[in-house]
Amino acid sequence: MFEIRHANDRGTASFGWLLSKHSFSFGHYYDPGHMGFGPLRVINEDRVQPGRGFDTHGHSDMEIISYVLDGALAHKDSMGNGSVMRPGDVQRMTAGTGVRHSEFNHSARDLVHFLQIWILPEQDGLEPGYEQKTFKDTDKRGRLRLIGSRDGRDGSITIHQDVNVYATCLSQGEAVSHQLAPGRLCWIQVARGQVDINGSALEAGDGVAIANEQMLSLGGLTETEVLLFDMHP
Repeated sequence: MFEIRHANDRGTASFGWLLSKHSFSFGHYYDPGHMGFGPLRVINEDRVQPGRGFDTHGHSDMEIISYVLDGALAHKDSMGNGSVMRPGDVQRMTAGTGVRHSEFNHSARDLVHFLQIWILPEQDGLEPGYEQKTFKDTDKRGRLRLIGSRDGRDGSITIHQDVNVYATCLSQGEAVSHQLAPGRLCWIQVARGQVDINGSALEAGDGVAIANEQMLSLGGLTETEVLLFDMHP
């Protein structure tokens, strides 16, 4: 299985202050054919206007990951955490038994562009938690850098699910490969640029659902940034 989800086929939410593209059903966008993939439930590509954002709201029983591409994203939550995330920053919030938080564009002038990713946890009722780490482009250049895992190994954020999240930055002509263990699922999301994946050209915003494949080859067609999710079904 190698099923491409083209950027232009995603759901759209446009509210003036927010332009959001939904790879899977979310909010007012419902597509029974795209309800998630394995434990991956949401990938929203959000662009938020200066000084605007998401007012305080609640979540439960979800692993919520924010990955900033451009600009600065301010976060506050009911656990007492407050931070400003910039490109390279990755944040994990375990909603568990219940968390309230807000997210705002920290800049009065510049757009903030980020990916919001939801992963179903391995069990409900977890204690709420928060973690944020920085992964520089140099750490991701020409390699698949582990940024999230179940056990937090190699300095990655800890995700309460059997999923390994990798990020890579590739220049034109650079390539990396990844081997999937039998029975594992993979989702690849192109954050920016263009990349060849096993002979198929994908562009920014495209994603691909992969199953029953052993070896994945990613080659930069332009300067590109890509996230790869290696998951238990």
